[in-house]
Amino acid sequence: MDGMEEIRATFFEECAELLGAAADQLAQIAEGTATEDTLHAIFRSVHSIKGGAGAFGFTRLVEFSHVFETLLDCLRNGKIEATDDIATLLLRANDALGDLIAAEQTETALPDNFGADIVAAMTRAAGGAAPAPRKGDTPAAPTGGAGPRTLAIGFCPHAQVFRNGNEPILILGQLARLGEAKIIADTSRLPDLAAMNPEESYFAWTITLATTEPDDAIREVFEFVLDDCALSIAPADARPAATVPVTTEEKHAAKTAEKPAAAPSPQTRSIRVDIEKVDRLVNLVGELVITQAVLLEQSAGLSVDQYPDLLRGIEGLSQHARELQESVMAIRAQPVKSVFSRIPRLVRDLAGELGKDVRIIMTGENTEIDKTVIEQLGDPLTHMIRNAIDHGIEAPADRVAAGKPAQGTIHLSAEHRSGRIVIEITDDGKGINRDQVRRKAESKGLISPNSNLSDDEVTNLIFLPGFSTAETISNVSGRGVGMDVVKRNVQAMGGRITLESRFGSGSRFTLSLPLTLAILDGMVVAIGSQTYIIPLSNIVENLRPRDGDIRPLVGYGDVLAIRGDYIPLVYLHEIFGVPDAVTDPCQGIVVIVEGDGGKRIALMVDELIGQQQVVVKSIEDNYGAVEGIGGATILGNGRVALILDVSRLHCVRPPDIARVAPDARNAPCLH
Repeated sequence: MDGMEEIRATFFEECAELLGAAADQLAQIAEGTATEDTLHAIFRSVHSIKGGAGAFGFTRLVEFSHVFETLLDCLRNGKIEATDDIATLLLRANDALGDLIAAEQTETALPDNFGADIVAAMTRAAGGAAPAPRKGDTPAAPTGGAGPRTLAIGFCPHAQVFRNGNEPILILGQLARLGEAKIIADTSRLPDLAAMNPEESYFAWTITLATTEPDDAIREVFEFVLDDCALSIAPADARPAATVPVTTEEKHAAKTAEKPAAAPSPQTRSIRVDIEKVDRLVNLVGELVITQAVLLEQSAGLSVDQYPDLLRGIEGLSQHARELQESVMAIRAQPVKSVFSRIPRLVRDLAGELGKDVRIIMTGENTEIDKTVIEQLGDPLTHMIRNAIDHGIEAPADRVAAGKPAQGTIHLSAEHRSGRIVIEITDDGKGINRDQVRRKAESKGLISPNSNLSDDEVTNLIFLPGFSTAETISNVSGRGVGMDVVKRNVQAMGGRITLESRFGSGSRFTLSLPLTLAILDGMVVAIGSQTYIIPLSNIVENLRPRDGDIRPLVGYGDVLAIRGDYIPLVYLHEIFGVPDAVTDPCQGIVVIVEGDGGKRIALMVDELIGQQQVVVKSIEDNYGAVEGIGGATILGNGRVALILDVSRLHCVRPPDIARVAPDARNAPCLH
């Protein structure tokens, strides 16, 4: 990638950040919580996009941005009010701006009339007003319309112009597009080669520009360097030539080969790194963890007296590998705010389309999660919010008749819990009518009429493919595509989704997702000759049961009686068909684990081998989905071990299910 391509890529990265920031702030306008600073921030975002677009010659993007910032300027100056219609128009404009940026990035041609309706609406709303002059603008004559004329421009960047992210050559290129330009470089400040600082600017230019463009277009070329240059703009006939304002001190500095005085540049505390480089680093850390496990395995039988330094070094390597892994994961971690920020707009638009009054409350937006998980979270979250508005929240009149406020509420929250991130979507709508769900499932042949299902299992029928309770098909719902897709997408991330609902009061969807898809701490357990990994974050306690602790439960199977509680007992050797395993729980070890929603089960294993950090390898990518298995890893001895998905183990049907009653065997497991 050459230098210009890198600058271009950086521009589009900055546009994505600016658009995201603008979307957050525009949501405040829509909610009526915007302040004067909010309007200034949105204006700066759009203005920055326009300035960069001009440098690359993205004419359509510049023109659209100019009208957009004109409307924003009218809001800032109090010429118009931020009504609901204006807020909606601003949101549409931000969307269109994103489409124009994407088209330039992918070099895709948009229709000639793209965004014309939005531009016309913004122009009408602004009343034809133009942006007010900003600080640093240099008056240029004439101030009237764009007539043919010749201007003399003196442009002398300060030494620190590069440090502030500005490139004079791009500015000159943008200026040359406005007419016929004659550009003469002034090299009087250029020092000897040995004294030259590559981070400082030494050139200045005199430009004679014949143009028909308006004065605003000329000034806008220099808007981002007004504080980093000396600039003069005047009619060419006002003086023989535009002289570059170079100080005596600068000339003296060039002659004596001293570095020109420069204002101290601000220190940046962040850098841009291509995500592919971070992914490569994550993969290398994963391989390092595997190598460390191999060394630990090989050194297990060595005597401390004979090899003290070697064993001390391996112990130090283990500690440093863990710290390195945590640091790399922290680099990839991002707040879920990047996904949450899209939701208020979605709620506003969909509620308006359906004629409902809905507000969204969000908490925990700064909770961090791996970037890979964030990238896959958007679609499931969108589906669930749309489902809550369409199926959950009632129309205002229906809510009032039911004794509820006319405005419905959706609460979206995120938090860290037990080594995972838990996202909840709660609404105060009508909840799920289980009788209706069951009738619909039976009519579609998804379950048999004589199926013996619990309330929770009936509720979770909505996750079956092809299921929908909508009476009519619309662009929002009714085609039976939605919640089953959500479930598959969440499971593909190693996560789980649960649903709680009370008819007439509302519903709560809970997503439990791993903080990272790369590395986890696990307990290595043996079942016969096989080795498995139980995620450490799910383990509550380990014990060896006594006689009488294991009790049969008719129609269910065996349970572990402990401290007045009864926990379902899962025989892993039965589930995975391991023939040489311990079959008596009192001779083996029972590991009590906690899955999603706080549900506990007891896992029967032969023995505990030890705790280990493992690199997660996808089963689905390399083989296919396996119920009860969340992934695989490579152990220190080179063998592959399966990582258990404890939230699904109680649903797995073993080959020999004689221990379980027939009704329990036939019931679908949809938790």
